Amino acid sequence: MKMHCIPALLFSLMLALPFTASADGALYGSEVLAKSSQSWDGTPLPVYPSGKPEISIVRITIAPGAALPMHQHPYINAGVLLSGALTVVTELNETKHLKAGDALIEVVNKWHYGRNEGSEPAVILVFYAGVASEPVTRLKP
Repeated sequence: MKMHCIPALLFSLMLALPFTASADGALYGSEVLAKSSQSWDGTPLPVYPSGKPEISIVRITIAPGAALPMHQHPYINAGVLLSGALTVVTELNETKHLKAGDALIEVVNKWHYGRNEGSEPAVILVFYAGVASEPVTRLKP
């Protein structure tokens, strides 16, 4: 197939795809869940690190009544609570309560932990903008 035919073929395929309209007639939609240059506690986010970039996407499940150990992240990360409820607490006792669907731009280089005070598992999907071969989480000694 000649290179000049590929764009026309891709456009034709796109037209052939089925579109599902929502109740208001929109063919697609998007919603910004979080956008900020600060973490949830108001601290400005640091500059991106140098080195080979590595993105990690991690699903974390915390059982009812359980808490993660005190830890920190050396890199920018953000998450969306998929189900349950979660309370994030810093070492200075700053607190953020999340419910399913809430987005969070996490604190960086600040000791904190998450605890599930609810009756169902808390499931959070976290996106880390890290550096290859470097940990995205450090436990407090």
